[in-house]
Amino acid sequence: MLAQVLRQPLQQIASEQIDVFGEVLRDHVNLALWQRQLPAQISDFANALLAQGEPLGQSMVLELASPESEPSLSGLVDGYSDLPGQAAFLQDVSWLVSAFACLFDAKRIGLRLRILDKAMCPRFHVDHVPVRLITSYAGVGSEWLAEGLMARRRLGEPAAEPSDPSLIQRAEAGHVLLAKGEKWIGNEGGGLIHRSPQPPAGERRLLMTLDWLA
Repeated sequence: MLAQVLRQPLQQIASEQIDVFGEVLRDHVNLALWQRQLPAQISDFANALLAQGEPLGQSMVLELASPESEPSLSGLVDGYSDLPGQAAFLQDVSWLVSAFACLFDAKRIGLRLRILDKAMCPRFHVDHVPVRLITSYAGVGSEWLAEGLMARRRLGEPAAEPSDPSLIQRAEAGHVLLAKGEKWIGNEGGGLIHRSPQPPAGERRLLMTLDWLA
């Protein structure tokens, strides 16, 4: 409780520069958002993957000898080597894993890659993890709220969510979020309030998340 009283007001920091990732290490920052533009080759692959109309739900635990080790992504989207841009996509995933590992000195990372046609977590909530990387390679991006717009004690209650859409922040395809959760030391009661959006009718999204396991 004392830590919450003494903590500066929580902030979300966004930038088009990758350096913004370092901001998440500050005590009063619970979101660092890299507003990057996806290279066309990667975006084209992601959209072509969605166009296949097939389900996709892959997860793996990446064990790294050191944060500088290159992750083994064997098996990830293996069935789509015929789609142009697959190699560039895997290279991008590998780069994000390495950046995540180096920033947090992580040696064990949980990776999930899914195609979604509905909101996975439709209610605003916080994650009970130290920190999570979230990015939509195609389709709508994740949504979040600035601190103070919703009472934390009422998370999960539809009536407590903002009724004004302009108060809801949303990432674009390609943007990368580093979102602190409740298990980040010193961030108890300060996890980013966010949700998975409902894709427009007939549309899907390609979502990847990375979790710091150890």
